[in-house]
Amino acid sequence: QVQLVESGGGLVQPGGSLRLSCAASGRIFLISTMGWYRQAPGKQRELVATISSASSTNYENTVKDRFTISRDNAKNTVYLQMNSLKPEDTAVYYCVADQHFSSTRYWGQGTQVTVSS
Repeated sequence: QVQLVESGGGLVQPGGSLRLSCAASGRIFLISTMGWYRQAPGKQRELVATISSASSTNYENTVKDRFTISRDNAKNTVYLQMNSLKPEDTAVYYCVADQHFSSTRYWGQGTQVTVSS
């Protein structure tokens, strides 16, 4: 099993920045790709960004010029740097980790990001 704990959410004004962190523990050798999803009120959960074990990245179109995903394998942590935040970025952000050679996906508990003046 893998446990994921997010941190770094909060309230920020439009145009501001936040950095989310997700620390993995447990059987971390199982982990391949990690990423972030988000879910806004009344909307479906959507993929924000992913990063492979080789640090290849992928972004949802509306965030690709504003958000940066990275990972520190020594710390078993993945980050999401969010710049130029907009009200439409308001959502609960979830960390995910995929298991090697498996369809198993682990989820964190989520962290709230609110962009408002």
